[in-house]
Amino acid sequence: MKGPKSIFICTECEYKTTKWMGKCPSCGAWNSMEEQEEYLTETAAQGKAAARHALFSTAVDTGADAILFDELEIPTYMRSNTGLGELDRVLGGGLVLGSVVLLSGEPGIGKSTMLMQVSATLGQNRRVLYVSGEESQGQLKLRAKRLEVSGPNLYLCIETNIRNILRQVDKLKPDVLIVDSIQTIYNDEINSAPGSVTQVKEAAMALIHKAKNDGISIILVGHVNKEGSIAGPKVLEHMVDAVVYFEGERQQSYRVIRAIKNRYGSTNEIGVFEMTDKGLNEVENPSEMLLSGRPQGVSGNCAVCVIEGSRPIIAEIQALVTQTFFPSPRRSSTGIDYNRLQMILAVLEKRLGLRFSANDAYLNVIGGLRLEEPAADLSVALALISSIKDKVLPDDLVAIGELGLAGEVRAVAGIEQRVKECARLGFNRIVVPKKNAEAKNLNIDGVDIFPVNSIFETLSFFA
Repeated sequence: MKGPKSIFICTECEYKTTKWMGKCPSCGAWNSMEEQEEYLTETAAQGKAAARHALFSTAVDTGADAILFDELEIPTYMRSNTGLGELDRVLGGGLVLGSVVLLSGEPGIGKSTMLMQVSATLGQNRRVLYVSGEESQGQLKLRAKRLEVSGPNLYLCIETNIRNILRQVDKLKPDVLIVDSIQTIYNDEINSAPGSVTQVKEAAMALIHKAKNDGISIILVGHVNKEGSIAGPKVLEHMVDAVVYFEGERQQSYRVIRAIKNRYGSTNEIGVFEMTDKGLNEVENPSEMLLSGRPQGVSGNCAVCVIEGSRPIIAEIQALVTQTFFPSPRRSSTGIDYNRLQMILAVLEKRLGLRFSANDAYLNVIGGLRLEEPAADLSVALALISSIKDKVLPDDLVAIGELGLAGEVRAVAGIEQRVKECARLGFNRIVVPKKNAEAKNLNIDGVDIFPVNSIFETLSFFA
C-alpha cells in the first residue's frame, strides 16, 4: 500500500498541483495553495466514494423525470421572522423554509451574538438546533445568560463530526439548523484536516442536501481570510441560497449587514445594528445615527443621500487635503472606492486647476458605511474642494450627483426619494443634477433646490 502523497490545492478553484505556487495558474489567486495529503490507492478512492454515499443515503437513485415547462407551479415559500427586522429586510422578508444562508464576517464582529438572538426568537414556536464547533456548553450558556436568551424548543449540540450532526438532525427533526462554523465541521472518512477545501465542500454539500430534502432552514457561519473574503472554496458561495456579510469595525458599536447573493430577495438592502452589552439592537433610522456628532463650521465636510435597496440614507463625507513634502502624494480612502477617489481628483485638477498633485488627500465616510453608487461623486468633489480651499460649506447642504470626466454632473435614480429624506432631516439646500430637476417636480416648502450642469457651477458655494 502506498503512503500519502502531498499535493497542493487552490482554496478558490480547487486546482491541484504537486508543488507549491504563489499564484494559482487556473484562477489567478495569490497565496491560495494549501498543502494536503492524498492517497493514491484504489482503497482510498473507494473510501471517499463510500463516505459520500453514506452522507447522501437519502438521495433518490433514479433520475428525475422531465416536466413540461407550462405545467410548472410557482412555489409559495414560507418565511419565518428572525426577530431582527433589519436581518429580515436583508433576507427579503425572513428565513425561507428549506433555504441555506451563509453568514460571514470578521472574528468578533457579532455573528454568534446575532445567531443566539435569532435562535431565541425562532425557538418560541419552532424547533431550533444550534450546533457549535468552536465553543463549549459553558461559554454558550454564559452568552445566552448575558443576552437573556431562552426558548422551550432550543437545542444545543457541541459537535464537529458531520455524521453525528446529521444523526442529531434525523433524531430531533428541527425546523431550523444553525452551524457555527462550517470550517470546523469534518467527515472522518475523508483524509484531510478540518477547514480544508475538501472538508468544507463535503460538509456543506451534505447539509444543503439535508435542507432541500427535509425542508430545514439552515444558517451556516463562515470565517473570512486575511483578504476579507469567505475562507474555503469559492464554490461554497454558489452552493448556498444566500450569502450575507457582517461588516463593521470592532472598535465601533455600529454594524452593517448586507447580502451579496440572495435567491429569495434583493441584494441591495442593508441592515444596521448597534452592538450593546445586551446584544445587537436594530437601528431603524441610520441617517440620524450617521449624522450624530457631525461638526459644525468645518471645511472638508459634505453630506450625501444614497439609496441602499429601498431605503434612502444620508451619510457624512469628510475630506482632508494637506500639503506634502514628498515627491509622491499620498491617497487614502475609507468607505469610497480608491480608484473612484483617484478619478475625482484627476477631474478636479484638470477641469478646475486645483493642485491636488502637490497635496495628500484623505477621504472618510463616517460610521463605517461603504458608498458604492456613483451618486456620491458630487459630494466627494465638494468635500475635496472645501478642504483644499479651506472654505466651509453650509451645514444644511446636501450634494447628489454623478461626476463625469468632462466635469459634467449626471442624473441619478430615485431623486424624489432622496430629496424627501433630506428635507425630513432638516437639510434646506440640496444640489441636484439639472436633468433630474427638469424631469421631476422637486419643490418642497422651505427647501432650496440648486440644479447644476457641471462642477463649475458648484464653485459659487465657495465664494
